[in-house]
Amino acid sequence: MTTTAAPVRERNRPKLIVLSHLRWDFVTQRPQHLLTRAARSFDVIFVEEPLWIETGNPSVEAGIRPGGIRLVQPVLPRGTSDAAAIKHQKQMLDTIVADAVGSEIVLWYYTPMALPFSRHLAADVVVFDKMDELSAFHNAPPLLIALEAELLARADVVFTGGASMHEASLGRYANIHCFPSSIDAAHFTLARSHELDDPTDQAAIAHPRIGFFGVIDERMDLELVAAVADLRPEWQFVMIGPTAKIDPAALPQRANINWLGSKKYAELPAYLSGWDIGWMPFAINAATRFISPTKTPEFLAAGLPVVSTPIRDVIRPYGAAGVVEIAATAATTVAAIEALMQQPRDKWLGEVDKLLAQGSWDRTWAAMRGMIWDLLTPARTVVATAREELRV
Repeated sequence: MTTTAAPVRERNRPKLIVLSHLRWDFVTQRPQHLLTRAARSFDVIFVEEPLWIETGNPSVEAGIRPGGIRLVQPVLPRGTSDAAAIKHQKQMLDTIVADAVGSEIVLWYYTPMALPFSRHLAADVVVFDKMDELSAFHNAPPLLIALEAELLARADVVFTGGASMHEASLGRYANIHCFPSSIDAAHFTLARSHELDDPTDQAAIAHPRIGFFGVIDERMDLELVAAVADLRPEWQFVMIGPTAKIDPAALPQRANINWLGSKKYAELPAYLSGWDIGWMPFAINAATRFISPTKTPEFLAAGLPVVSTPIRDVIRPYGAAGVVEIAATAATTVAAIEALMQQPRDKWLGEVDKLLAQGSWDRTWAAMRGMIWDLLTPARTVVATAREELRV
């Protein structure tokens, strides 16, 4: 008698529903790096905070981004009550989940403020990727701290965006793991090439060029920027990035400070290739206490010597390894930049590359995915039963 083995049923791709306070199309940072890699194993649905319109009815806009990321944006008229906004977003999520029948669901939070319209969902795994200490930001919602405590209690696994945040969170949650900023080395090492054309809006700027790229907000020490520019009027400061949560009129205006606005991620290597020094003039305040700037390894991969204010997650490991200079005042910043301009690059680049080889976004995502995958298997039966009870 011959028996035939039953066919192996393939596992459906899990749905990864991301609830974010950040806009996908704003700037490329941690969520984009991780989730484009996640899309190789998961169906990724990126849910943003509401888009506000002056008039009209509540609706939902959707689109597809490179890599197959599905972008979902609730649209609400201004003046919508909190209760109505929560109801609309809850209905939107219920529709997304209903479309995921037969697939496991991973809820991935970037903001605890999504809990009021998502806490009812029966997810197989709940992830909190705590990339920033949002409660320390200017005008943080009063409910944020309480909602974060609830999310920490609900999450199956918590990731932190830096060592300082991880240390501060230890003891609050058992399954918490540190994943600091990683590097897309292949992209930024393009800046080491001398064959890239200088972008049109930078070509006429004289050297030496000291550059910054990133979001320009409450985390930048604008007084320090002005003071350093005043001390060295012969230097040119190239500042790239969108302005957020501060009045653009507050940006210091000097003949040697060039505010070039936001640039696409693909354009950055060409700009950095034309700089002499990278600069991270972060303010030392509550909003920067736990940051782990992604641009630190990006500057280094581009082959640029870097000066930073004393941010803890820059001092460790980059300052301690001697590949980033730390300076807190205008005078010490000028001295550090002058010293770096005279520094031979070959030996320094060797040390940089050794350090950068220890981390990459591919490696970071692989570790995160492994943890999520381990949680999915035992969760499957329990959550399937819960969903059936809700359906009935």
